[in-house]
Formats: sequence, C-alpha cells, structure tokens
Amino acid sequence: MYSHLFSPLKVDGLSLKNRIVMAPLYLGYAGEGGTVTELLIEHYRVMARSGVALVVVENASIDYPTGSGSNRTLRADTGDNMKGLAKLAMTIKQEGALACLQLNHAGRFAGIAPDPVAPSAVEVFGRTPRPLTMKEMGEIREKFVAAALRVKQAGFDMVELHGGTGYLLAQFLSPRTNRRTDKYGGSLENRQRFPLEVVKAVKASLGDFPIGYRFLADEWLPDGLKLEESRKFARALEATGISYISVMGGTYESFFLPEVVEKSKRDGYMVDLAAAIKKEVSVPVITAGRIATGALAERVIAEGKADLVGLARVLWTDPEWPHKVETGRENEIVHCDSCDACLQMVMQGEFTYCVQWPTETQQAWQAKFK
Repeated sequence: MYSHLFSPLKVDGLSLKNRIVMAPLYLGYAGEGGTVTELLIEHYRVMARSGVALVVVENASIDYPTGSGSNRTLRADTGDNMKGLAKLAMTIKQEGALACLQLNHAGRFAGIAPDPVAPSAVEVFGRTPRPLTMKEMGEIREKFVAAALRVKQAGFDMVELHGGTGYLLAQFLSPRTNRRTDKYGGSLENRQRFPLEVVKAVKASLGDFPIGYRFLADEWLPDGLKLEESRKFARALEATGISYISVMGGTYESFFLPEVVEKSKRDGYMVDLAAAIKKEVSVPVITAGRIATGALAERVIAEGKADLVGLARVLWTDPEWPHKVETGRENEIVHCDSCDACLQMVMQGEFTYCVQWPTETQQAWQAKFK
C-alpha cells in the first residue's frame, strides 16, 4: 500500500529495511548520573521491535556535568558506562533495527552545570553562560571525538552529532547566541567553523563509520538562525562527508511561543524545513514533527521532501505504528493528542508515561521506574 515508505534505503553503506526512523526522544529513563537502566533498555527494546529501520537513541552527554541537560541525561563521556551502552546497542540490533547514539553538549542549556558555557554570554532562563575560550573549544572538540569512539566500540552502527534544539553546536551557528569577535563569530563562515571542525575531527577518528547530524534549520526566533543561512550550512556539512542530515526547527526558547505551539499541533509541521534542505544536498535527509499517518509519511517520501521520516512521540504513544501502517490497520493506531502531559512530567523529573496508554501499561512501566 505504501511502497515508498516501506522501500529499503542505503545510508553510507548501511541497509535500512524501510524509511522509518525512531527520532531521539528524551524521557528521563536513564538513571541518576546518566547511567543505562533496565527501564531504558526495555524502552528501546520496544522501540526497536516496532518495525522501524533505525533507532536513534536520545542525546548522550560528551562532558558531564558541564554539557549535560539534566542529571538523567545519558553519558558517553566515561568508560564507566560502556557496559550499559553495549547492552543498549545489542538490544536494539537484536530486535531487527540499526542502532545509533546521539552525542551532545548542551552549552547554555546545561541544566546541572555549575558554570555553564557557550559561544557568548547570552542570558537564558535567568542564567548567563560563560564564553568559551579557544582552549576549552579544543577540549570540547576532542571530547566529541572520544565519545564517538566509545559509541563505535559499544557496538552501535552509527553516531549522530546533535546540532539541533539550540544546543552548543547550534549556539555557535546562530547569530543570536554567537556574538564572538574572533574567527568563530560574525559571518556565517566563521559561525559554522566550530561545528564543522567537530564533524571533521570525529570523521577523521572514526574513518568509514557513519556519522549523522541533527540539524537546526530555523530557530523560529526573530533574531535567530533562518533557512537562508542554514541552507548554506547544509552544503558545507555535506562536504565533510556526513552520512545524513536530520532536520528540525525550534529551540527551547521558541518551543513555548504561542505561534510555535499552534504550529506544532499540525501534522508534518517540520516537513517544509526538510524539503528546503533536501534541495541543497544529495545525502539522505530525515524529517520529523507529527508524521502521524501512513498516508502523510508515504507522501513525504514519494514527493521527495525527505528520504526518511522520524517518529518520536508518535512511536512512543503506539509502538505498533509501523506494523499497523504496513498491514492496513491504521484505524487501530493510538495517536498522540499533543496534550504535553509527558513534557510536564519530564520537566518535573517524574516518571514519564503516555496518558493514552491503557492503565495496566502505565502501571507496568511505572513499576520499572527507580
């Protein structure tokens, strides 16, 4: 029925069985201090079993606590987590999906950092980060490399660098948050320098190991990054040998604006951003943002707006979504209703579940939460 959506695709030598990807979704299922818990393992077992071709595990910090968004953010900055990460990768692959781990430095959004750092001292949510020195930037670049090597050693099939959501790599790119006057600030060429250096350094260390990039196309802020510049950055990114570009819009400073909240309730609300970037590059492009129906997912691929569709809350709400779509049972899909209850739970550090789940499912998952 959906011949494009369920067609295979090669991504940098890896064979994806269809065009469906689990997009990164932070739920707070890691343990305190960023450890891999049994709850996290079980969550990703269910996600991989869903029938998606690729599971992109939520962001793992390359620098704790300075680069961690929360105390339950996964960690890839230490060998102490290797056993857990290896089990996580193996679990995903045993269920028939390719496994990818996303690496991140939260920068000015590092929620537990005593001394948050960023390209420039631009206040956010009542805290002003300290501008990074050149030496510190070099150290962060090497921490991305070290963490990426751990991802490879843990048995994942690929790694994704997080340049979205307004995190550190995106902070350098944005004219709003990068006000440096050295060679890393000012023009787009200068602002994109550090993210490109990170990608190139990781690429040089990993060789032919696939590297994806979570890509911020538009901050949806008046003085933020816009498509005009992100299109050019996409071309520069492709030139580094990146394996795919996963396109998104918005940051923590724009997600809760009334117009963005309304926009995000529409199915496929970020597809146009992906389509704009796809026109600029030849590497596979992933889109996301409430791809709630098989018909929409099929149309996105068939019309060439993206090569892959990413499902986050859509898949979490109903892990049978791919199977139901493929077997003509779309009328049975349990849909996310954008109530944002799960977001409130995450922000308050509570056990996170979908209110659409049956009561017995909620209770079963809550019993696993420590």
